Amino acid sequence: MKKYLLAPGPTAISPEVLLSMAQPILHHRAPEFGELIKRVREDLKWLFQTENEVLIIASTGTGGMEGSVSNFLNPGDKALFVNGGKFGERWGKICKSYGVLTEEITVEWGCAVNPDDVATALKKDPTIKAVFTQASETSTGVAHPIREVAEVVKSYPDCLMVVDAISALGVFDVQTDAWGLDVVVSGSQKALALPPGLAFVAVSEKGWARADKVNNAKFYFDFKKEHAAIKKNQTAYTAAVSLIVGLEQSLKMMKTEGRENIYARRALMAKALREAMTGIGLASFPKQSPAVSVTAISVPEGYDGQAIYKDLRVKYGITAAGGQDHLKGKVFRISNMGYLDTFDTITAVAAIEMVLKAMGFPLKLGTGVGIAQEILLKK
Repeated sequence: MKKYLLAPGPTAISPEVLLSMAQPILHHRAPEFGELIKRVREDLKWLFQTENEVLIIASTGTGGMEGSVSNFLNPGDKALFVNGGKFGERWGKICKSYGVLTEEITVEWGCAVNPDDVATALKKDPTIKAVFTQASETSTGVAHPIREVAEVVKSYPDCLMVVDAISALGVFDVQTDAWGLDVVVSGSQKALALPPGLAFVAVSEKGWARADKVNNAKFYFDFKKEHAAIKKNQTAYTAAVSLIVGLEQSLKMMKTEGRENIYARRALMAKALREAMTGIGLASFPKQSPAVSVTAISVPEGYDGQAIYKDLRVKYGITAAGGQDHLKGKVFRISNMGYLDTFDTITAVAAIEMVLKAMGFPLKLGTGVGIAQEILLKK
């Protein structure tokens, strides 16, 4: 059975990237590796849309998130975090583990944060040192208005805007410098279409000024050490060498296509998938601001989303994702990231139709496929 990886991380990887990583491994202190880092540094700045350095850390994205707390906040500092899903919830857990006092904006799963709520919270307590949010909440398929939230945070000179862009960067527009984002985290296994194992963190000058005032306990995730190392075309500790070789190839392919073309292609795939699902009688889970990165689909009443997710994998070789926490069995999710194209989207729609038809759901086979084809013809 042919396998299709359509989960929102890890995502499918191109043959070009896989072959690049199959080359004989470099030593992480060899001159050749230093030259590689030098090239990748500039390409990451292009992707993040920043003039500042982008740190490369051997960890998953959660390591980048953790370091984005421990390097910029002291125990007893106050932080505001947006909790609209599993990964927003994670910001709160990380903050608490470092003794950071938290204020929480609870957002209904499936909804985006209202920037006015951030403004109200900061006005109420201007001593808050950082605002933590997602650009794309992978668990719910919702995109938060980070540009508008950043506009609010800009009015507070001692408050950092910290963004988890792990499932956003390289999928839709995230302008680190222009929007005033102080700390932006991403990871290798989403839009960059690499294996898990690399975290990337862009930090503004405002962020580095804060880091100089922080004495929180840390060793491996010490961003100041990583910052000093990257400027010398190194990493502070042993690098994930083969992943960085693959990263260069991935970034090369992205630059060849161009950011705007990538965003347009991803958006079209997401639109085709959403409208195909609507056409066969399924509803998009997000009530507002659906993310381009992942399409979250509500399961029809009387059906089991976990069974849909399982049948896609067992019967047709398609690995998607189920719902998390209270959404388990109520939602399933399909990725629009990674090494995917027009026919991956059409395949996903066709397989969902077949699974649902076998479960007795009333639909005419080919309905959703036809809708997706019409939309994807417009590219």
